[in-house]
Amino acid sequence: MNELTSTSQLRAGHELQLLQGSAAFFDALNQALDASVREIRLETYILDAHGSGERVVKALIRAAVRGVSVYLVVDGVGTPALPPLWADQLTSSGVQWRIFAPLGRLGLLVPSRWRRLHRKLCVVDGWVAFCGGINLLDDWFDPNHGDLHAPRFDFAVRVCGPLVHDVHVTMSQFWWRLQAATLAKEVDWHGAWEALQQAVQEARSHITVELSAGSAQAELVLRDNLRFRTRIERAYRQALSDARHDIILANAYFLPGRKIRKSLIHAAQRGVRVRLLLQGRYEYFMQYHAAHALYARLLDAGIEIYEYTPSFLHAKVAVVDGRWSTVGSSNMDPLSLLLAREANVVIQDAKFSSNLEQALVSAMEHNAHRVNASQHAQRGLRLKVFEAVAYMLMRVLLFLNGKRY
Repeated sequence: MNELTSTSQLRAGHELQLLQGSAAFFDALNQALDASVREIRLETYILDAHGSGERVVKALIRAAVRGVSVYLVVDGVGTPALPPLWADQLTSSGVQWRIFAPLGRLGLLVPSRWRRLHRKLCVVDGWVAFCGGINLLDDWFDPNHGDLHAPRFDFAVRVCGPLVHDVHVTMSQFWWRLQAATLAKEVDWHGAWEALQQAVQEARSHITVELSAGSAQAELVLRDNLRFRTRIERAYRQALSDARHDIILANAYFLPGRKIRKSLIHAAQRGVRVRLLLQGRYEYFMQYHAAHALYARLLDAGIEIYEYTPSFLHAKVAVVDGRWSTVGSSNMDPLSLLLAREANVVIQDAKFSSNLEQALVSAMEHNAHRVNASQHAQRGLRLKVFEAVAYMLMRVLLFLNGKRY
């Protein structure tokens, strides 16, 4: 067994539901929140109560009022502050909430502050978990661009089965470490030590997980800056190297490192059909133009590139050979693969993978345009300069964080 396959912890007994878009995700999430009786843990990069996002906040408040223990963590870049009205209502209802790594006065000028909480996870009562790329943000609204003409393209997965325990342990440990860090800043060393001890106990806990009638194999794959630095990247590399006939990858911010680029190119060279569904609308200078700097070599290898155009593509999903698939928060760029806390669910199941594949193929056929290799080669000098500058900026950022990519 080689290094890559040795990390696999796929287990059977999972019931999975693919959720496309915030409407479907919020419906399933709110149903679980309203049925909760003991505990809710939720982490998200962005919490925005505009539009349908308000429904989730109200569901958390309702749960806390009826005595459910509710723990909420948002990221300090994605959510620098909660609106005072919602902050007051969350606190007064009993929701315990924290903002992870607030930026402070120097903001992102401090390299270590690029290490963000980017995962989107929720676990309810030890019986159901959610993982994906969808923030608590209405699909028809963008904080930087306002109302959208079409919904954001994104996915999440609802899971029942053994990995619910893994999600619970991951989130509860993280909460207690945050508590320890906060208490240490307040020079409450005793409280900080007790919080760390609680984090250790959570790792050894054996919460009761309700058995699922499903048979799908799945595992929770994390990325952090301690134990799991490369697990998501390695999961992708293994799936790409094992591919025999088809790879479909949809990713919002696509700037893979050398190893994944080689895996994609080698797959295409051995006859695998490789299709990439990428961001077709300008959102951020660095991510948009740096991705285009990679197009030429990928196109030359025979890889098909489609750009999604109706709205912002925010998905981070893939399907390989109609059986292996992944849904999660990790982009295929250095911010996700080297710096942020991320969470993906990796799945071996033909039915689930087929549903995801159908959604991606439909998007490529009806809502995207295929990049033409000759037209891309003839793009203007201005665009080529933008691409070179964006790619260089990304590499400088990584250098400042002590990373090679």
